[in-house]
Amino acid sequence: MNRLPLQKRVQIIGCLTEGMSIRGTTRVVGCSKNTVAKLLAEVGEACQWHHDEHVRGLKSERIQVDEIWSFTYAKQKNVAAAKRQDMAYGDTWTWTALDADSKLIAAWLVGGRDSDYASAFIN
Repeated sequence: MNRLPLQKRVQIIGCLTEGMSIRGTTRVVGCSKNTVAKLLAEVGEACQWHHDEHVRGLKSERIQVDEIWSFTYAKQKNVAAAKRQDMAYGDTWTWTALDADSKLIAAWLVGGRDSDYASAFIN
């Protein structure tokens, strides 16, 4: 398997963290959409591992909880009836718990907006 040079990986992640789309990143960097998506997934897993290992024993005085709405594939009202039960399509909510003083994300959860997700996150 071919490995991207470190400089190109840094350039891809830099573009994505600045808000550039995957397709835009492929045009700027000169690599395939699959390459960018695979690198993004690898970096996401590494970030999740790092967060789980190192964000422990916080002495937070104030935690702010918020939700962020987005959609995957299509907005919920436009998802075909056959795909509506699959959580991979439609409305997606990212719940965040933020330390108000340091701005550190203490916890996060991606899911629906129903009470099961909200109560699991808050508790």
